[in-house]
Formats: sequence, C-alpha cells, structure tokens
Amino acid sequence: MANDKFASMLGSERPEPTNTVIFGASGNLTKHSFDTPQEVAQAAAAIVVQSARECITQRGVFHWGLAGGTTPKQCYVLLRDANIDWSKVHVWFGDERCLPTGDVERNDVMADVALLNHISIPKDQVHRIHAELGAEEAAALYAEDLSTIVCLDLVLLGMGEDGHTASLFPANPALRSPDLAVAVFDSPKPPSKRVSMGYSTIKAARRRIILVTGEGKRNAFDKVCAGEPLPVNIERSEWLVSL
Repeated sequence: MANDKFASMLGSERPEPTNTVIFGASGNLTKHSFDTPQEVAQAAAAIVVQSARECITQRGVFHWGLAGGTTPKQCYVLLRDANIDWSKVHVWFGDERCLPTGDVERNDVMADVALLNHISIPKDQVHRIHAELGAEEAAALYAEDLSTIVCLDLVLLGMGEDGHTASLFPANPALRSPDLAVAVFDSPKPPSKRVSMGYSTIKAARRRIILVTGEGKRNAFDKVCAGEPLPVNIERSEWLVSL
C-alpha cells in the first residue's frame, strides 16, 4: 500500500526530463531539465529509491547524504511512503547551522519533520551534526563519524545564488580544507557559523545529485556552464534543473 501511494505521488512513474545534455567546461556534468520544481523533487525521490535498493542489494547498506532547502524537502515528503528498507539506511547531513538543538532553521529539524519522524529508521543511523556545540567541536565529531565509512553512496546537494553548495561558499577557507568535515566561519548567509561536509567527502560520494530550481539560480548556473570554478561545479555530478 505504501509503495502504491509513493507511485501515485510521483505520478505513477518517474517524471521524464524535457531534455538531457552533457555540459561544463570538461564535458563531465549531466543536466536533466524539468518543467517544474515538483518534477525535480519527484525525480530526486525516484533516484533515492533506486540507489537505496541497488546499494542494499549489493552491499547491505545505503549511506545517503541530505541537503537542505525547499526542493529537497519536497523530495523527503515523497519518500515517506517509498519501498525502502530503512533499517539498512544511514542518513548523513551535508551541512548544519550552528543553532540550538531543535531550532526550526536547522537542516536536521527540517528532515525530521519532512521524513525521519515518519519512517522506521534506527536513531543511531541518523548521523546528526552537533552544531549546537560550536563549529570546531561539531566538525571534529562529524569528521570522526564520517571516518567510519568508505564513502557516501548518494549525496543530494543544492546550489545557492552565489554558487555555494552545502555550506561551502566561494573563497571561504573551509573550501580548501582536506578534512572530512569542516568548521565554516563568516558565512555570507546567517548564521555566520556552520559545519559542512568537507569538499573531499562530497566529491568522493559514489553519486552526486544537484537540485537547482528557481529563476534566482540562473546566473550561477550559467557560470557553471561556462566552467567557472564555483564550489558547486563538482566533476561527474548529475543536475536536476528547473529554471
């Protein structure tokens, strides 16, 4: 029944992109274009289900990195009724704001409300970033946690209007760190202190899906197409786009 509901929410089938192109200065990025942000969320949800099933079949576990943002949230709501063995899923977070536990602006609170409170996933398989402890301590703890796995199987990412992804902003020193997780200071968006997966962690993921929706992202996307070295310009990434 739950799987039937998931299929109906997707519109019976994974939405087909209006076109698919290879782009980027090195020709190693793939863009799937969709008519609406909802279709982007639906396509992302279908990819999560497909990846989870494949990884669980092949390796017995699925390590999934979550993004913040409106379109990822829509994806998570869809996944409440997906046919996934959540007991074999480990959830990770791409970044977190240094705010008190339970603050509604935190990414883990959004994920709780949209998905995690609605599925049967062991609590110790939800790898939260304890950003309430401060950026440096939380980054060290998260890096230690990340060191226990080979890599993420799938990471969902967004793109800011300045071309940042997770909490890795252009010209910010955190972008150059080789650490698995990094403390981020002087963020151009509040709050100024954050914790992010390190760039090396994101790039090492077996599959990297970038969700881009809204006219405000067009300028940054055009820069990526032109080969500008923005943080979000990640080699061998797949882009689900509605602009």
